[in-house]
Amino acid sequence: MPKYVIEREVPGVHQLNERDKKAAALQSVRALRDIGPDVQWVHSYISEGRTHCVYVADNEDLIHKHAEKSGFPVKRIFKVDYILEPVTAEE
Repeated sequence: MPKYVIEREVPGVHQLNERDKKAAALQSVRALRDIGPDVQWVHSYISEGRTHCVYVADNEDLIHKHAEKSGFPVKRIFKVDYILEPVTAEE
């Protein structure tokens, strides 16, 4: 499945306490369960007022569907063409 990086603007996200972060994750997971196995959340990076989320999905439409169901709007979606890692230098 293709991999995507999703940028979301979420004012104050970096100030959430652990309970609220857990609730947000649960909200996302529930939406994913409703949609089915063709879209999966890998993890998210939280920075000031933004999240950058890594997903694998059959297509971008599923990511938009997740955004609608979860209530976490998408600002931009980037399809990953290649993953460059330190081990790339060793290959």
